[in-house]
Amino acid sequence: MTWSLVLLISAALVVGIAKTSFGGLGAIAVALLAMGMPTKESTAAALLLLIVGDVVAVLRYRRAAKWALLKRLLPSVLPGLVLGALFIHFVDDLVLKRSIGAILVVSVLIHLVLRRRSTGPAPEHAPLGLSIAAGTAAGFTTMTANAAGPVMTLYLQLARVDKLAFLGTFAWFFFIINLSKTPFTAALGLFTPEVLRSVVIGIPFVLVGAAVGILVIRKVPQRAFDNLTLAASAVAALALLVL
Repeated sequence: MTWSLVLLISAALVVGIAKTSFGGLGAIAVALLAMGMPTKESTAAALLLLIVGDVVAVLRYRRAAKWALLKRLLPSVLPGLVLGALFIHFVDDLVLKRSIGAILVVSVLIHLVLRRRSTGPAPEHAPLGLSIAAGTAAGFTTMTANAAGPVMTLYLQLARVDKLAFLGTFAWFFFIINLSKTPFTAALGLFTPEVLRSVVIGIPFVLVGAAVGILVIRKVPQRAFDNLTLAASAVAALALLVL
């Protein structure tokens, strides 16, 4: 078994777990794929694997979503997607890899700042500028790095939703956004035969990871989720910045 295959299988398992339990772990999957494949192609492989996980998550948590939060955020995601697609087009693999790492570092810092605050306005009642900024940031980070999880986590933490509502809203948001990203990724020519072969190999492991996530989600306290999300994002960021 080659090192690239080990990274692919590990990333697929993490994608499945992230989609049904620890959303922030998706950053680790993105980093693993970026280390095992050319960085731009890795974003395409990650996108397709993430969509598989999104389908499972939506089927599992579809009724728990807070649509008021999604309706406030979704319209401003499109400009971020366009900016992200342009960025991918004009930069090389090394710059993209370092940029993904930097994005994750910023996301971790935002989380640390947020955790020092005990109160905050829910996004559906926040100024429109805040929702636009969050939506644009989510669009850009998800297009360039499939790493909008920390941004969305921040948004939902500000809304102070419970665990089930968090999972349902998270699932629907990324299902909609990841499907919306596919035309941009296709236009960039990133769905290569090698990418598609990697995805076919990875899909069964996404499903296994999703089953694991469903089994453990009820047993882990929310504080542990938060800590694990931050740690995972930090590890992924450091890996991409130094390797």
